[in-house]
Amino acid sequence: MKGVMIQGTASDVGKSLIVTALCRMFANDGVKVVPFKSQNMSNNSYVTKDGKEIGRAQGIQAEAAKIEATVWMNPILLKPRSNQDSEIVYLGKSLKTLSGRGYRDNFYEKGLAVIKKSLEHLVSEYELVVIEGAGSPVEINLKDRELVNMKVAELADVPVILVADIDRGGVFASIVGTLELLEPEERQRVAGVIINKFRGDISLFEDGIHWLEKKTGIPVLGVLPYVENHMIDGEDSLSLNNQFSSRKKGNLDVAVIHLPFVSNYSDLEPFVYEEDVSIRWVNHASEFGNPDAVIIPGTKSTINDLNTLIDKQLDILIQKHIENGGYVIGICGGYQILGEEIIDETGSDTGIRNSMVKGLGCIPGRTIFYDEKETVRATGVYHENTGLIPKGKLEGFEIHLGKTVLHQQRCSFLALDNGKEEGFYGKNGQIIGTYLHHLFHNDEWRNHWLNMIRKSKGLHCKETIYISDYKDKRYDEIADQMKAHLNFEKLINIINKWSSK
Repeated sequence: MKGVMIQGTASDVGKSLIVTALCRMFANDGVKVVPFKSQNMSNNSYVTKDGKEIGRAQGIQAEAAKIEATVWMNPILLKPRSNQDSEIVYLGKSLKTLSGRGYRDNFYEKGLAVIKKSLEHLVSEYELVVIEGAGSPVEINLKDRELVNMKVAELADVPVILVADIDRGGVFASIVGTLELLEPEERQRVAGVIINKFRGDISLFEDGIHWLEKKTGIPVLGVLPYVENHMIDGEDSLSLNNQFSSRKKGNLDVAVIHLPFVSNYSDLEPFVYEEDVSIRWVNHASEFGNPDAVIIPGTKSTINDLNTLIDKQLDILIQKHIENGGYVIGICGGYQILGEEIIDETGSDTGIRNSMVKGLGCIPGRTIFYDEKETVRATGVYHENTGLIPKGKLEGFEIHLGKTVLHQQRCSFLALDNGKEEGFYGKNGQIIGTYLHHLFHNDEWRNHWLNMIRKSKGLHCKETIYISDYKDKRYDEIADQMKAHLNFEKLINIINKWSSK
């Protein structure tokens, strides 16, 4: 197999971004390249064209590679539902929910088989595979049955490039320590090191590069700069926190309720590019303040997160916010939380059949959980009852177990192309609930919603920012920026030499 694997000394060192950049570099050179990650653990999903679910990072990497995303690029997706259990999404479809112990004991051989099958499928269709690892390859307690790092490199028989994050400190210890903990045959597979997220004068780090190469005998292929606002969706909550924490305070204060099992937080990322919008997480009642708008995002565990929200008395603050004329929007699980009640008929959300909890009562509807998950790309327009004038199609995707039934007539938000009515639109847009993930990635809608809030504050409306127009250009910019700091020719030589063994 011709390819390369990007592993990291830890989580959030930038593996996903580097794989994304490499996919665009090779694609721009005319190589038929494909991304691959054997097993992803994330509640941030991507829905493929055929309605299958994979990790969002691999969907983004496929876009960078200029190809259509498929389940073969991420055959196993683990979606945490509690501190102990995760839903297993196998080849794009929900399979079962297991504990960490149950997964290790009962799924390893099945996982190994589907990884082999996926690699064989990708090799038959593409010229080069860029593989992403997960976390660290030297988690000693997990190494004997791991499916994400050196075992995958062995199955694919590709060289490994080790990435370390200098921004968090301790870069020399993290690199040398990782290499020391690898088995001799694993260390021989490491053909290069990349140091990521560098700030400052690179000349001051040259001695460090020489020391590393002398100490390890492994070439440093590049020292990559810290990339601000790279516009590539993050894979986990670490990246999201970092992205929003650097934002300046804007005129519009949007509070996002930080649910313990938040999912598809990429719904929020377009706000990063609205200069007058401040997005902030709210974990506790003391942090709620007096926002202009509240967003309740999706969650992988709706009832558990609703109970947490109530325990923190955030429900009272959200209800008062609405009473005082504030805007609120719930997406997927957030939509369910805003309703009158939630019934877990089959135990698919809580594990307890026919459990029932009261919602916030802000939307006149009830949600019932069934076993069958709905995963589909969706398009539509504003429902005629909203009074909004359609400006083209709204696009997004749905991933949910529950179905919400409204008790009022003529209050739907969207009219979907499949003929269904979707969501809730109340009080002239002050309260909205929807299952449509990536709603705010629709530039015209995002601008309309923000302008409603601006008007309510006596602020001037703003023109639409079309971020979708230059996202593809951003792939090229990031690839060029990283290529300028990477010995790309040496990387190609490593790949070619390894594959010709």
